[in-house]
Amino acid sequence: MRPIKGYDKEVLHSLLKEMLLIRRFEEKAGQMYGLKKIGGFCHLYNGQEAVCSGVAAAMDRGVDRLLTGYRDHGHAISLGLEPKGIMAELYGKATGVSKGKGGSMHMFDREKGMWGGNGIVGGQIPMAAGVAFAQKYHQDGGATVCLFGDGAIHQGAFHEAMNLAAIWKLPAVFICENNQYGMGTSVGRASSVKDLFIKGQAYGIPSKMVDGMDVIAVLEEVKAALDTARKDFQPSFLEIKTYRYKGHSMSDPAKYRTKEETESFLQQDPILLLKTRMEDAGLITEEQYKELDRQLKEEVMQAVEFAESSPEPALSEMYSDIYA
Repeated sequence: MRPIKGYDKEVLHSLLKEMLLIRRFEEKAGQMYGLKKIGGFCHLYNGQEAVCSGVAAAMDRGVDRLLTGYRDHGHAISLGLEPKGIMAELYGKATGVSKGKGGSMHMFDREKGMWGGNGIVGGQIPMAAGVAFAQKYHQDGGATVCLFGDGAIHQGAFHEAMNLAAIWKLPAVFICENNQYGMGTSVGRASSVKDLFIKGQAYGIPSKMVDGMDVIAVLEEVKAALDTARKDFQPSFLEIKTYRYKGHSMSDPAKYRTKEETESFLQQDPILLLKTRMEDAGLITEEQYKELDRQLKEEVMQAVEFAESSPEPALSEMYSDIYA
């Protein structure tokens, strides 16, 4: 674990609050899906909160951009999209962040640097290379972060994008969120190599592995990679090892995992790890944590009420936003 000594108390509190908000939001989203309030696909982020929070904290919100896959609620919250708008999007309401037409997999807010969750496995990787190319071309001073899962890393698009990023020296940071499973298949059964980060080395791209249950480690490594991308137009590749506590999607009971495996990763819960370290440093008490949790549960409940009371999109919206 990376030391938290030297980090501002407000920064640590912000990270803890954000991760806890994401956890409570996802729990409520799962509940509402079960009640048939939310339709379509829904991929929850429980367990992976340190990745999106660490990544967002490392970004320069003014110029950097982020693209990710369909497990995108956490990234949207980390980049500052309002829980009310995100929940309304899940409900398919007009007040949603994508006007109720994107749903769970397509959160988007250009102004906040959220250039999309994307529904196609690995589809965001070449798109991110294009966004990074545009940033270099326009010399806007920013870099692009692209996140994808361990399943997507076996798509040809990953290799094509990495090769072009290296050749064209794009200001991009490619991040594999290795949550151990591509749908229901473990990485060990799907990959010919154990350490996925070595795939980046094949293209001459600096690559390394990061502990995805430690939000400070994620923040520091992504910040260093982004700084290099902006300054030297040097792409990099990070394999961030994490774990999802829920199934691949709401239709997946995750019976392919052993109870012992899940329990071992529950002991590494990124939220509780940061909370414990902050308690040990005298930065938070159990009572303060419980009060924070109560407030965030209330905020999520307000998001549900907002979504429930919001209007459906107008029929005319079916034909808007189709062409640029």
